[in-house]
Amino acid sequence: MSTDLVTLEQKIDLLTSQVVYMNEQLEAQRKRLQAFDELKQDLVPIFNHMFKLSIDELAEIGSDFEVEDLLFLLKRLLRDIPLLIKLLDRLEGLMDLADESAGLGKQVFNNVVEKLDQLERQGYFAFAHEAGYVLERIVTEFSEEDVRALGDNIVTILTTIKNMTQPEVLAIANQAVNTIQEEPPADELTTWGLLRELGDPKVRKGMARLLNMLKVLADQPHVEVPN
Repeated sequence: MSTDLVTLEQKIDLLTSQVVYMNEQLEAQRKRLQAFDELKQDLVPIFNHMFKLSIDELAEIGSDFEVEDLLFLLKRLLRDIPLLIKLLDRLEGLMDLADESAGLGKQVFNNVVEKLDQLERQGYFAFAHEAGYVLERIVTEFSEEDVRALGDNIVTILTTIKNMTQPEVLAIANQAVNTIQEEPPADELTTWGLLRELGDPKVRKGMARLLNMLKVLADQPHVEVPN
């Protein structure tokens, strides 16, 4: 008899726990429904307002909007999805290229800044500044006619400079400068000393060259030198 009572009590306890569980589930369901109702009450005015705005916007469009056009646009988008995917892939590639170009441009900029700093330390900018001063002096000192005459005779000028820079001509000029800087012996400064030097073949050869140069200068027309 006691065993039956224990079994009955266990069943009653199990039934009680099931009833409690069901009540808890019903309460949770009631709370969820209540929360949903509250949310619905909050959203209904918002949806009504959005619907009214949509109607107003569509009313502004008027006859320009057709549902068929919207359906055609959707179909076109669906058909062109592969094309859109390729376009996005290319756009991503361009973005990657832009990032790489930005890094490369920064590196190039740093190299340019470093090179400019090196040129400045080597004095190129100071030289360019002084060259600008020289150019300014040329512009202020020479007229357009002078520059035109320079252009007309530039070939002759360059030919003359080329001949003057030949090694043998430079050697002669260097020897002449060294000779001018040297102090001649005292006995050569007298009249008799100069007459004795005339007997030197080198002196006679030099004087012959000077005479030839004087003859060439005498044959040239008279040139007015501007002040």
